Amino acid sequence: MISPVQRLYETCKETFANCGPGVVPSAEKIERLKEVLDTMAGADVGLRPNMPYFKSIRYDRPPTITYLHLHECDKFSIGIFCLPPSAVIPLHDHPGMTVFSKLLFGEMHIKSYDWVDNLPAEPTPLAKPLDNGLGDSTTGIRLAKVKMNSAFRAPCKTSILYPADGGNMHCFTAKTACAVLDVLGPPYCDPEGRHCQYYYDFPFSNISVPEEQKGDYAWLKEREKPDDLTVVGALYKGPKMVK
Repeated sequence: MISPVQRLYETCKETFANCGPGVVPSAEKIERLKEVLDTMAGADVGLRPNMPYFKSIRYDRPPTITYLHLHECDKFSIGIFCLPPSAVIPLHDHPGMTVFSKLLFGEMHIKSYDWVDNLPAEPTPLAKPLDNGLGDSTTGIRLAKVKMNSAFRAPCKTSILYPADGGNMHCFTAKTACAVLDVLGPPYCDPEGRHCQYYYDFPFSNISVPEEQKGDYAWLKEREKPDDLTVVGALYKGPKMVK
């Protein structure tokens, strides 16, 4: 019988075979891959919440996140983020990518955004968002709309984001020990312009939307990779994946 992780690899190969940057797989292929991921749990990749990956060693800085690399090619990558309680993967984007994220175990809060390309009509030009603590420079600032702001507890369905919608910029906060299986198509690649950009998010103001909708928007400002973000690689020791 084929193992769940082998089935995942074979399905990813089929799903992303004819795709590239900005090219989204067909709805049928997305659903097929989602169905495979929806059934997966920590045991399928050899992970349990009591393993050392999920424990905080130091308490004077944010917990270290461990990344287990399963596969990467020019079409897609498969990996697992292991987060101790209170660990955070800061707000970041996925340029030109379709991304599947499956919470294998634990409870996690996810907040995600999509860019606002068509600003709501207003009688005066959009004011610079200088009253939100952004400083004097508005370089690298764009308006975004909240796509998701919810807690998830495993078992739960797979989250999917797309190049232009679905919450392309997201932030993960571990409420408990968490393992997140990530499939990216295509993977990050700096030479090809798929750089992982991090962001600050700031409260929204200065645009004509009803007051009750203002919480649905935020200003995102580009930032460097946070100094206190530590992600270390570790050898994947789960069931073998034949390539």
